[in-house]
Amino acid sequence: MYSYTWDEETGGLLLNSTELKFSKEPRPVYSRELDILGFNRYWNYVKDDSAPIMWAEANNYIYRGKLVAQVKGGSFFTAPEIVILEELNETLKAVDIASMVRKNADLIEKLSSETIKSVFNTFNKFKGKVDIFHVSYSGGKDSEVTLDIVQKALPHNDFVVVFGDTGMEFPDTYRSVEIAKQKCKDTGIRFYIAKSHMTPMESWNRFGPPSSTNRWCCSVHKTTPQLLLLRDVLKKASFTEMAFVGVRADESVRRSGYDYISYGTKHRGQYSCNPILRWNSAEVYLYIYSYGLHINDGYRHGNTRAGCLVCPMSTNRNDYLNNLCYNDSTQPLLDIIGKMNISDRGKSDRIRSYIENNGWKARKNGRDLAISLKDYDESYISDKLVITFKNRFEVWRQWLKTIGKIIDTDNVDLLKIEHQENTYSLEVKSIQNGYVQIATSNNATPANVLFMKKLRKILRKSHYCVGCKVCEANCKFGNLHFDEHGIVSVSDECIKCGQCLDIDTGCFVYKSLWISKGLGNMNKSKSLDCYAAHGPKMEWIQQFIKLGERFKSENTLGNNQVPNFYRFLRDAGVIEDERETLLAKMLKDNIDDEVVWALMLINLAYTPEVGWFVTHFGFNEFYPQTAMTNILGNTDGVSASAQKSIPAALKRFSLLPFQSVGFGITEKSSKVDGGSKFMRTPWKSVDQKVILYNLYKFAEACGDYKQFTLTRLMDSDVESDGITPTQIFGLDKETMTAVLNGLSANYPEFIHVSFTLDLDNITLSDDKTSKDVLDLFK
Repeated sequence: MYSYTWDEETGGLLLNSTELKFSKEPRPVYSRELDILGFNRYWNYVKDDSAPIMWAEANNYIYRGKLVAQVKGGSFFTAPEIVILEELNETLKAVDIASMVRKNADLIEKLSSETIKSVFNTFNKFKGKVDIFHVSYSGGKDSEVTLDIVQKALPHNDFVVVFGDTGMEFPDTYRSVEIAKQKCKDTGIRFYIAKSHMTPMESWNRFGPPSSTNRWCCSVHKTTPQLLLLRDVLKKASFTEMAFVGVRADESVRRSGYDYISYGTKHRGQYSCNPILRWNSAEVYLYIYSYGLHINDGYRHGNTRAGCLVCPMSTNRNDYLNNLCYNDSTQPLLDIIGKMNISDRGKSDRIRSYIENNGWKARKNGRDLAISLKDYDESYISDKLVITFKNRFEVWRQWLKTIGKIIDTDNVDLLKIEHQENTYSLEVKSIQNGYVQIATSNNATPANVLFMKKLRKILRKSHYCVGCKVCEANCKFGNLHFDEHGIVSVSDECIKCGQCLDIDTGCFVYKSLWISKGLGNMNKSKSLDCYAAHGPKMEWIQQFIKLGERFKSENTLGNNQVPNFYRFLRDAGVIEDERETLLAKMLKDNIDDEVVWALMLINLAYTPEVGWFVTHFGFNEFYPQTAMTNILGNTDGVSASAQKSIPAALKRFSLLPFQSVGFGITEKSSKVDGGSKFMRTPWKSVDQKVILYNLYKFAEACGDYKQFTLTRLMDSDVESDGITPTQIFGLDKETMTAVLNGLSANYPEFIHVSFTLDLDNITLSDDKTSKDVLDLFK
């Protein structure tokens, strides 16, 4: 909320009443962190962790208002590099906490009073609507502040505190939990600890290690145990709760879109209230110091967050600190990562590189996992969808209850199931070694497509289920249970609400272990129909440029077109938070410049609709519209109307200058082809800096996995959240080799290319981002 400056007198922070537009998330730096990173080789300071020595913003270290050092790089096994920017010859003084607190007392008091009042008003507003209020406590700084705010705002018998113990927390976090638990006991607040029946070692060995795109760990080890615990506390299956959560908008781009109060964002039936959503880290730490709250020792080690020890979303720097400080706890999980990597198993140097370079974080599916199950199959054979799976205790019949009423027939090999207003036939065939094969019509009607989607989900559950209980927690009505052996049973009273199916692909284990065969496996399948039929027109862009600030009031777009056009501008990177960006200026300077359209296409490739198009269709080949419609019809989450509107929107994209930078063209065609055909054509006039921007966007989408190979970039069949220049622009290996040579020579601060092994090693700088690349176009 409040902006801050550095206070040279106290060595601390000084808030002022102006609003902070963007926070660099300052954090205190203690002597322990300086020792761990090796700053003791350069500076003298008192080895006392009762007060911080200096502050840090990201990787920048600031002492009494001066930027004095930076750290670069780092990974699990490699310490970050120290860059000293300012010689400090005197013995460094600790921050004067008491004086800093006094100087900020008025604004902290105002901030906390306003926040307490908001929590109290929220409580009164929802008291009759929810069954239980609880504080979601993690042991980190934000949840520490949230708990203190809530306990000041509410009667202590009107809420509970729940700590979700993943089993992978810092040892320091468990000490924080014990302190918080005792304080709650002393003040009459009920404190609960929720923990999965599965240990991390068990779950990692059955799901495979979590990755940036397969974060099953949060649901299995956090959300599900908490919901099941609250269900037990309340002694009722169906309940509504409100969780007070220490989420802050400044923590990440994703969290910047959160609301103060939301419903169903974490779980159905749950309201979330984020009391300190608009606070920045300066205010959080000042509040902690002002009221003498406990600080998790993990922050004194230099961690920027208190979470799981080995997390696919953590930074390389945090990985290093965690592995160094808590190696006894991290090593068993790192051993699983190594054991699971089938391509490098037994090769210690390659395993180390795989972990060091974040290959495990970028994993998309089970292709490289030793435990990936290859005995489940979904195929289209003639006019049928045929699914072969392991018959585990006939649980597939239990799962069938969740989508319809089962009707047994005189034919033992035939089942009928009533789903909504239709009846569907399932041909059931038992095959050897305890497997079952189920076949059903592959009719492409909207109703049948929806039924096939649900059928695939329940049969995936039947085959892959390990009894993690996520589905049980999802069932708000208590009609689904797992016994002590992990076997599911579904009550005949099941109302077919679909909540137990509300998991992407149907089952977290399936999603983590599946091997892509090209059947309906589409990234970002939800909300694929981004722009309805209202793809952008050139005249709209011309109006946007010509009218400037008057565009909102004087444009000639229809009411339904305006929001879709603004979404397009945001997705393309032309506007951000209603402000025009560098791309907007470039567009206004030269609307025909291929470079700006290529940059916009890279950004749009990370939207569901354009991303689906560029990753599903190759170059220099015509695709009839019917082929596109058929793929969409067999894709989860795509409605019948979207099957029509998506091609229409993509046609409009092809009429813009995108067509010359890799998007391609459309032409009229026969009715058999659906009336149109599409062909993507490679970009001929490639700009090196555009490809550099593409590489950074690719790396960031893969979880900041900034080391990869040219071979990987050329392989468009590898499942990944990142989208390569080959996929977007159709660049061949010869062109990519020339571009990489040029980039390495002209922009060594951004990219390094190894010329051994036929130009196959590409490394991007850890301290640069895609936004830094954009600055090269100024």
